[in-house]
Amino acid sequence: MATRTGALPMPTAVWLILVMALLDMMSMGIIMPVLPILIEDLTGSAESAGLWTGIIGSLWAVTQFFCAPFIGALSDRFGRRPVLLLSAAGLTLSWILMALAPSLTLMVAARVIGGVTSASGAAIFAYVADVMPSEGRTRAFGLAGAAISAGFVIGPAVGGALGEWGARFPFWVAAGFSAATFLYGLLILPESLSPDRRSPFSWRSANPAGSLRLIASQTELARLAGSYFLLSFGHRIYTTVFVLYAAHRYGLGLMELGALLAIVGGLDLLIQGVLTGRLAARFGDRAVMIFGFGYGTIGLACMALAPTAELFAAGLLVNSLWGLSEPTVRSLMSARVSEAEQGQLQGAMHSVMSASAMTGPLFFGWIYGLSLHSLPGLTFAIGAAVMLAAAALSYGKSGRSVSR
Repeated sequence: MATRTGALPMPTAVWLILVMALLDMMSMGIIMPVLPILIEDLTGSAESAGLWTGIIGSLWAVTQFFCAPFIGALSDRFGRRPVLLLSAAGLTLSWILMALAPSLTLMVAARVIGGVTSASGAAIFAYVADVMPSEGRTRAFGLAGAAISAGFVIGPAVGGALGEWGARFPFWVAAGFSAATFLYGLLILPESLSPDRRSPFSWRSANPAGSLRLIASQTELARLAGSYFLLSFGHRIYTTVFVLYAAHRYGLGLMELGALLAIVGGLDLLIQGVLTGRLAARFGDRAVMIFGFGYGTIGLACMALAPTAELFAAGLLVNSLWGLSEPTVRSLMSARVSEAEQGQLQGAMHSVMSASAMTGPLFFGWIYGLSLHSLPGLTFAIGAAVMLAAAALSYGKSGRSVSR
């Protein structure tokens, strides 16, 4: 009898990497409520802040798009742990420079440094793929997503509270969390990729074109990667214009914005950590993935039309079910490549995510600036259309599983 998805016992190594994921995302979550506010202070206007928040977010993505495949190839050669340590060290330096930045120029430079060195997300999911067989990965990927979400539960709430002491203070706290992540990885986290499973470094795969070649080799992988791109693209609404939109349309303050972002993270924690594995075991990865895309569409549409903060928050609750989609997409893609290709696949998915992060912030920041005073909900309406397109693209027959 086949083992049900999520029924396997979780190795200790998975729980250890979840702790590192939590610490890492805490630092990123802390700065979410205050980064647009600091940028608005530096630019002097809400419209410019939307555009520059998009530009800075896109620059982070551009550097990751070009550097993540290289770092991913290094992780296949030398192991996941060195990559995670490099990421934590780079983020520590980036947050310190942003805390000190007197101008947008240094802010941009600091963001680029973080983008060049940070590849923690891809390394975390590659770590999980190293230690879990394919039939247990949906639950494990869901737990990894839940740990990341937990960082965004606590981080934004902490960042919103700390922002009362100034928009720069949370960046110092974020630097402290990144430094703690580095020490945890150095002293506690074991390596997941044994020397006999490592592959030689290849410049052919250590670049965006090379890393995406694996995805292009299978029609099924290409369709799933397209859905993953659209999902990641839609998520840029939260990192680009969510804070500015909720503040200007509904008059919410930093404490309330931090609480809303914490609710987003809390719902992701519940959905990815508890519901995804159970639903996938019963209905299958693909059905759960499409279900998540569908409710993501409905939720964003409700948020676009909400006339009050209360109804906006209600739409947020519905939209949170899109958290079912990411771990199931990852699981479906991971099952379609061999064990020797897991690192390359995660690097390729990181490139796909980076491509969405290059284009999404600029696009949504531009739309927000154009529609703020005329069609204020347009950004979220477009996000709903993006989720609907992701659902349509992912619909189809399942391909053959090849990993263990």
